[in-house]
Amino acid sequence: MKNAILLLLILDAATMNPVAVAAQDNCLTCHQEFENEETGPSHTIARDVHIQKGLGCIDCHGGDAALDDMDEVRELPGWLGAPGPLDAPGFCARCHSDATYMHEHDPSLPTDQLAKYKTSIHGQRLYKQRDVKVANCVSCHGVHQIGDARMPHSSTHPLNLAHTCAKCHADAEYMAGYGIPTDQFEDYRRSVHGQALLGRKDLGAPACNDCHGNHGAAPPGVTSLSFVCGNCHAIQAELFNRSPHRAAFEENDFPMCETCHSHHLIEQPNDQMVGAREPALCVNCHSDDDGTQGLAVAAGMSLAIEKLAGASSEARTVLDDAVAKGMMTTDEEFRLKEVQQTLIATRTQVHAFALDTILTLADVGYDKAMEVRANSAALIDEYYFRRKGLGLATLFITVLVVGLWVYIRRLED
Repeated sequence: MKNAILLLLILDAATMNPVAVAAQDNCLTCHQEFENEETGPSHTIARDVHIQKGLGCIDCHGGDAALDDMDEVRELPGWLGAPGPLDAPGFCARCHSDATYMHEHDPSLPTDQLAKYKTSIHGQRLYKQRDVKVANCVSCHGVHQIGDARMPHSSTHPLNLAHTCAKCHADAEYMAGYGIPTDQFEDYRRSVHGQALLGRKDLGAPACNDCHGNHGAAPPGVTSLSFVCGNCHAIQAELFNRSPHRAAFEENDFPMCETCHSHHLIEQPNDQMVGAREPALCVNCHSDDDGTQGLAVAAGMSLAIEKLAGASSEARTVLDDAVAKGMMTTDEEFRLKEVQQTLIATRTQVHAFALDTILTLADVGYDKAMEVRANSAALIDEYYFRRKGLGLATLFITVLVVGLWVYIRRLED
């Protein structure tokens, strides 16, 4: 009886652990005998999302885990083995395109990955040109350590995704013949997006797939680029779409956002990007004799932003002095935050290229910044006035105490 109970407990524990069940398979037992303990698939598969969901080797590869003779396994109906590059998408899609089957395992996962892949640059080259060098499912997701994109070890986790794409796209020798650059990863790593994601671990910053797509990956076209950037930078995109530049860019087939901001090497925007003189970007397209008001508008926007930014900085300096002196500055702190918000709004309005709007915003912010500066200066004056008053009061009290002491001594004498 005791042995029977012990056996039931062991079986129960095994059924609660998919890895334990898989470990009893002859597939793993055999492979673990000759594969590297650190890198071998049979040893690392415990991290794979499929085995964690209770699937085993035969669910993907077919065969019979009870057999220990591979010749017998290969002769079984339904034996698939390891797929080649041309077969890998369909191999994975046997489950991932089956909505009923996927609903039982993870209802949140889409089942249109294969359809999207066929529309991608990778899929088109694989199926139409039989180009087996392009990425397929295992190129990005791996094989036996496939992880949920939310898991830190997953090759598709946001912090790892750029490195996953770079395995091919940063390899000049591998990419030879495709006619596309291989410096995208290095540019991205130095960009404002890359510094935020890879440097500061900001998961809100975009990785490759946020702009190019996942399974339907493709380079954004000229007309779609503003929509891609607009997914995050919605206000800037809306302003640009209402601006006179949109029609001009479309007429000349200029990429919308990319023309000024580049694509992979996107730098942190700064006020020097706008103006009528280098290093402003406006001079790349506009000149004094181009028949437009482009440079005049650019110069006006630059001066307005410079004036407001300078006033905000001066107000901050005076306010910080008042804070350091222990004065009550709560109201001025709130006013200065409003100034800074106005400065952000003014800079954002550059995308509309509407000088009147920028001047109006800048004037409102400038006046408020001057108010903060004046009020902070008044608080500093009050501080010194209090110090003088305290000094005089201290001197008066000191004289009074000395006088009383002298008077008392005389009475004692």
